[in-house]
Amino acid sequence: MSTLDVLIQDLVCANRILAAEHVVDAFGHVSVRHPEHPQRYLQSRARAPELIDSDDIMEFTLTGEPVDGRGGKPYNERFIHGALYEARPDLQSVVHSHSLSVIPFGVTGEKLRPIMHMCASIGHEVPIWDPQTKFGDTDMLVRNMEQGRDLARFLGNGTSALMRGHGAVVAGKSLREATFTAIYLEVNANLQERARHAEITFLSSGEIDQIVTRFNHGKPGEGYDRAWEYWCRRAGVAYRP
Repeated sequence: MSTLDVLIQDLVCANRILAAEHVVDAFGHVSVRHPEHPQRYLQSRARAPELIDSDDIMEFTLTGEPVDGRGGKPYNERFIHGALYEARPDLQSVVHSHSLSVIPFGVTGEKLRPIMHMCASIGHEVPIWDPQTKFGDTDMLVRNMEQGRDLARFLGNGTSALMRGHGAVVAGKSLREATFTAIYLEVNANLQERARHAEITFLSSGEIDQIVTRFNHGKPGEGYDRAWEYWCRRAGVAYRP
């Protein structure tokens, strides 16, 4: 298979994995930057992630225009993805979810921070983006590039941000990294909620940096790839080393 075909298969796997791990349900989406055209990205047509297959994958410009002529209905919030790719040339994948354990941290003001070593990739501290600040009353969806760019500015150089009353966005330098971080963002939120009635010792900045470096330089059987193999089995999709 071509590099593009392989990436499309991995994108299908990412959708199925995120559904199996209860990060997305009927809603939410994941994308990956086009391997040959960095000013484009790949994303499914608007469909529940658990149901997506390779025929659903479409190609978009960074401003959200379909370019492959398949004619499927795109996600309304595809502008999240294009705006992040536009702002961050280093990013290769973006996940948007309504991860349930994460939602309360977007509305209570309590900062979501890494509590466990496996959760270090969520970043030192997860900021909260509130569309009310700039756009007033909306339906809470990111429906255009102006809103997407404001969210991208708020994310900055980080890997994850919460969206007040809505969900979260996660960005990674690979599809597997973004999937990993989205799953462990949910894990961290769940653990932090369970520990919130006691004094929490969060990971230090130095610990976070060292753990993320180790993940990024993981050898076969380590880091993102090891988790990906495990999640592929749980989601019932074929694993590709």
